[in-house]
Amino acid sequence: MNSALPYVNKVAITWSIAGFAIISITVLARAAPNYSSGEFVFRSFINETGWPDGIAWLLGLLQGGLGLTGFDAVAHMIEEIPNAGIEGPKIMIYCVAIGTFTGFVFLTVLLFVAGDIDGVISSPAGPLLQILFNATNSYAGAICLLMFPLVCLLFATISIMTTSSRMTYAFARDGGLPASKLLAKVHPSLDLPLNALYLTTALVVIFGCIFLGSSSAFNAIISASVVALGVSYAMPIAVNVLRRRRMLPAARAFVLPEWFGWTANLVGIAYVVVTTVLFLFPPALPVTGSSMNYCVVAFAVVLVISTVQWFVDGRRNFHGPRVEIDETVLVAQQSARQVDEGVYSGKGGVAEVEGGTLGRKGVLG
Repeated sequence: MNSALPYVNKVAITWSIAGFAIISITVLARAAPNYSSGEFVFRSFINETGWPDGIAWLLGLLQGGLGLTGFDAVAHMIEEIPNAGIEGPKIMIYCVAIGTFTGFVFLTVLLFVAGDIDGVISSPAGPLLQILFNATNSYAGAICLLMFPLVCLLFATISIMTTSSRMTYAFARDGGLPASKLLAKVHPSLDLPLNALYLTTALVVIFGCIFLGSSSAFNAIISASVVALGVSYAMPIAVNVLRRRRMLPAARAFVLPEWFGWTANLVGIAYVVVTTVLFLFPPALPVTGSSMNYCVVAFAVVLVISTVQWFVDGRRNFHGPRVEIDETVLVAQQSARQVDEGVYSGKGGVAEVEGGTLGRKGVLG
């Protein structure tokens, strides 16, 4: 169903924005006039972590960061996006802008209708469902509203599986993984990297089984993935800065003002350095065996495996990233003739692409 992905993306963003609006309007209407005060929403600081207030606030950056994460998905799908040099950066900026606006408004609304905050924190139903119930005073209403974020998780799963399989495929195509030739194959009729998708699915199932056995181990893996995500963002930025931002071609289609580019790069690196250290901290004090943050252990395991893989296989076989491709690849064909023939519909956004053309020769944008 590779050709259906654009329609899934359209439904997903429509569902997400509609859910944001419907939940916000419903809980505000049902909770009126019993709102929390502006003092509580914007000025109260509740710290039950055991850490000093400043550290506790910094640890909260994890939730804020997760609310804006996901814009990198366009990078994983970039070969299937027409006019990628312009559309890719624009989509990333749109994702951050939309996430910042909707996230701030949605969290503000939930705090205004939260009701008894101690009950929300300690609720066995979870904070979100408890807030929805406090606002609507209806079990059915709260469950119906909860369906919006739950279905969003389903769409997110589809997106993650798709982008992860593309990322695995691209890395294998460059010879960076064990069994790269197998993982870099594109299925001739399905037009997708089926073996890479199989691997991604298998790993997800394995991680799910780990959660059934040990929530601490599972949380360590999740925390390590957040840290690794930040580090992976910072590495190319750091290389570019160390080389005085001369790594990007001068004739690129999307160019930021030099001062803004330097500022964004340096702030991004500083943010990743600070959060990488903080996200290794235990979430609360005093620390027990079950509340310890084992993120550093999971991250170290990944680092060891990656290092061994590099010396055993990677340094001999990895050749990338490739620019000119003359084999079976996922690549967006961007000529006017193909647009006229209906290969693509839309202006090039992720949700508007009818489907990348696979298995053709071309040059990556």
